[in-house]
Amino acid sequence: MPTELVKRCALTLGALLVWRLGTYIPLPGVDLMAWEMLFHAQSGGSLAQANALSGDAVRRLSILSLSLTPYVTSAILLQLLSIVSRRLRRLADDESGRRTLERVTVAGTVLLAALQSYGIAIGLEGSGTVVPEPGLLFRLMTVLTLTAGALVLAWLAGQITARGVGNGIALILAAGIVSTLPSGIARLLEFSRQGMLLPGALPVIALSIVVSTALVAVAERARWRLPVEFAECRIGMQRQTADIVLKVNPAGLMPVVMAGLVFSIVLIALSIASLLASRFGWLGPLDPTVGEPVRLVGSAVLIVLFTFVYTAFVCDPEQMAARLAACGGALPGIASGEATAAYLDRAISRNAAIGAVYLLAVMVVPELVMLYFALPVVPGGMPILVLVCVLLDLMAEIKARLALDG
Repeated sequence: MPTELVKRCALTLGALLVWRLGTYIPLPGVDLMAWEMLFHAQSGGSLAQANALSGDAVRRLSILSLSLTPYVTSAILLQLLSIVSRRLRRLADDESGRRTLERVTVAGTVLLAALQSYGIAIGLEGSGTVVPEPGLLFRLMTVLTLTAGALVLAWLAGQITARGVGNGIALILAAGIVSTLPSGIARLLEFSRQGMLLPGALPVIALSIVVSTALVAVAERARWRLPVEFAECRIGMQRQTADIVLKVNPAGLMPVVMAGLVFSIVLIALSIASLLASRFGWLGPLDPTVGEPVRLVGSAVLIVLFTFVYTAFVCDPEQMAARLAACGGALPGIASGEATAAYLDRAISRNAAIGAVYLLAVMVVPELVMLYFALPVVPGGMPILVLVCVLLDLMAEIKARLALDG
């Protein structure tokens, strides 16, 4: 193995080890035994998902409990704004603009992390005996500690991306999911032993996981190739050909992440509205909770919507057609210009539709299995998507570096 690749792998493993050790450092000023009892009493839903993505840091109430959520949320919000802002899109075209975007992302991370940390501090103070000495000092200490933890984790992810192997954010999220898999499997087996699962539930869960994993692996590697012909540069030379390669799922994981973000924002807004309504007596009491059917339908609609929106953002048919014409290329039997753009638009829209169906299958099927068998816990579609995509990207990057060094 080349020396450069060994160094990159070592840096990646070292950064992941630092992250893992950080998940064991508890937040100061809290009673961990009281929090452990409260966590097990309320584990489920968004709390369980946050714990899985943080690598059990939420259960341990560590200084890295926020994980990469503030940084990822800030980056996604900035990317959503760039869809409607040409100025933001132009910033990504040069190095100084990218540095500006990174600074804005970090500033957004600090703001979001501080807000989340303050909310966590308030929640911990109101949860009974978790905080022995509540007050301004505890809130300030919690905000500073958790915000600093989020920034350090974002820096570690950036070091992995720049000097290690793979995407740092994806690797840390995948490592968090992997670290919680044994406990999740143990819980399922314990529920089965106690007779809390319906007969045949475990084989159906295992089958759904295998099918979802295979579907993700096939879909993420699938490509649609459009042949391109280039005009002869010299007399006597043969016409050169190439391919435009389109992913069957052009949007990747972003529709799922964006849908989850929007849904979380809606739930937070409903909770704030409920709090204000109960405090000031507006329109009577409001119920901020959302049932599982409503959540599933809402998530499905948002996934489909963001699949088409984000695909249109990353694959602009008019821009692709213009670049193709500038290179002297053309699709066989298709006129250059608007005809090529229209043809590419149809091809990209078809792929977006296939990608939306695929993402819905991966995300919704495990949820339906959970509802049908009334399962208290089941591996969702997001962990499968993240793990398979990270593994495929990691393998592709290692192969590329081996080919480059060899």
